[in-house]
Amino acid sequence: MLANYLIGLREGLEAALVVSILVAYLVKSDRRHLLSRIWLGVAAAVLVSLGFGALLTFGPRGLTFEAQELIGGGLSIVAVGFVTWMVFWMARTARGLGGELRGRIDAASEGSAWGLVLVAVLAVGREGLETALFLWATSRATSSDGGSTWTPLLGAVLGLATAVVLGWLIYRGAISINLSTFFTWTGAFLVVVAAGVLAYGIHDLQEARFLPGLHDLAFDVSHIVDPNTWYAALLKGIFNFTPQTTVLQAIAWVAYVVPVLTLFLVGARRRIRPAAPASPSLATTTPSKDAR
Repeated sequence: MLANYLIGLREGLEAALVVSILVAYLVKSDRRHLLSRIWLGVAAAVLVSLGFGALLTFGPRGLTFEAQELIGGGLSIVAVGFVTWMVFWMARTARGLGGELRGRIDAASEGSAWGLVLVAVLAVGREGLETALFLWATSRATSSDGGSTWTPLLGAVLGLATAVVLGWLIYRGAISINLSTFFTWTGAFLVVVAAGVLAYGIHDLQEARFLPGLHDLAFDVSHIVDPNTWYAALLKGIFNFTPQTTVLQAIAWVAYVVPVLTLFLVGARRRIRPAAPASPSLATTTPSKDAR
């Protein structure tokens, strides 16, 4: 639940900041009559994301066990790819996000009425599809071991609700968050969570007989970490840790988390260091009081 809460919080806050920038720029440029197009695009992006999540959940149920595991494992690996790309993309481009979106608004507002709707759909829908895919992957891992599917979904909903409140408070100028620090810590956490999803996806592909080594265990600590205990459920829910891990799962986890986390932390350190005297906050990418 905690992992899904943080995923919902981070991805939801990214989307909330995008919407805040779009709304603040239209208000500042005295184009309030175009706000309805932004909200229409946001509503369309939410519906598309919910539909994508429903398709992932109910789509493969009529297939054989091997086919379900093959699709599930493949989509889990795709989810890891999306999350990895988004973590690095957000860290690299967050400072210029406001300017990029303002440029898109200017171009779209001079075109057809659907231009601004499309800007909102693409900006918010990207976050929504990524969130839906990643939450589906983590929820599937929990439910496959007999866990409740409602717990991870509840965590995600609470995270998204918190993100909406934070986005609104930032827009109103009620609070100020050091977004550079926030995205660095949550990005590092997501890399570790994604490594667990990758290992679980590998296990799915082994169960589908697409990959070998299903019974070749790297370690078995089930006599220490009883799968029926609360702390085993906690480790499973946050990191997708399984007491019985195959050799291929262990290799995939290490081969992913070591280089990716190292590159992410080194990049974050380089970005923060020169900006330290002038405050590393990304507040310039979010609407300020002057922008409204």
